[in-house]
Amino acid sequence: MALGANKISIFRLIINQAMRMVGAGLAVGIVAAIALLHLLPSFSHLLYGVGLWDPLTFVGVSIVLLIAAILACYVPARRAIQTEPMNCLRSE
Repeated sequence: MALGANKISIFRLIINQAMRMVGAGLAVGIVAAIALLHLLPSFSHLLYGVGLWDPLTFVGVSIVLLIAAILACYVPARRAIQTEPMNCLRSE
């Protein structure tokens, strides 16, 4: 903001950077979960009402994790746009 950016662009920058990492983590997690499904047939008796290849479970868990990540990124982004630019410059 000290260099001319407005609050909306700072907020978008922080959220976009965080969501890139979250998206990469979700992609790696889904690929790893699908790759490790061949280990689960011996534990399939522990899964009540859910199949090993249940796409609804994969999508549901991914959405819940995405919502939690958005909420976790919102607080620091909100704090970043509320700080005074001079305070940040002085601390550097």
